[in-house]
Amino acid sequence: MVSRADGRAGGPLIGVLALQGDFEAHARMLRRLGTEVREVRVPEDLRGLAGLVLPGGESTVMMLGIEREGLAEPLRELAAAGMPMLGTCAGMIVLDREHLGILDIRARRNAFGRQTRSFEADLEIAGLGAEGLLRAVFIRAPWVEDRGPDVEVLASIDGHPVAVRQDRIVAVAFHPELGDEPRLHERLVADAAAPRERAA
Repeated sequence: MVSRADGRAGGPLIGVLALQGDFEAHARMLRRLGTEVREVRVPEDLRGLAGLVLPGGESTVMMLGIEREGLAEPLRELAAAGMPMLGTCAGMIVLDREHLGILDIRARRNAFGRQTRSFEADLEIAGLGAEGLLRAVFIRAPWVEDRGPDVEVLASIDGHPVAVRQDRIVAVAFHPELGDEPRLHERLVADAAAPRERAA
């Protein structure tokens, strides 16, 4: 259980991987939701967390930092233990089979083109309790090129999955924090506050 020193009024403490990328925008959004936030740079920063955001940025640089700081195995262990996670853009890539191997997906980098091909789209995100269309900002975005049978597709563009879920981990190819869209972060906070269901 999170102490009052770590989370407001005993609520869930959410970490944001802060090695590189737009982690500050995620932290601001989470704080707006009334959640205590910790920036994660070393394994010790993972202690006591109830959820974690892996932000956008440069996936190669992020993975170098993860390996340098010895975060890879602790992140895998937390995912296996059921910690809710949200990966956005490069965070989706970092979670895939070829990187941390947390999600049973293969993400294609820059799938929609380089930065000049950035765009916005209104998406219906299935199964997250987010009513109505969600404004999604795509910047050098990936898509899911291949996925395993336990991966649920939540949204696609032109037949390419751009939002997926496996167990308590959600990965999206876009930047909800840039579109001032809080619903994915709200779901992460709700999942982090809920006890993990035990298998029957």
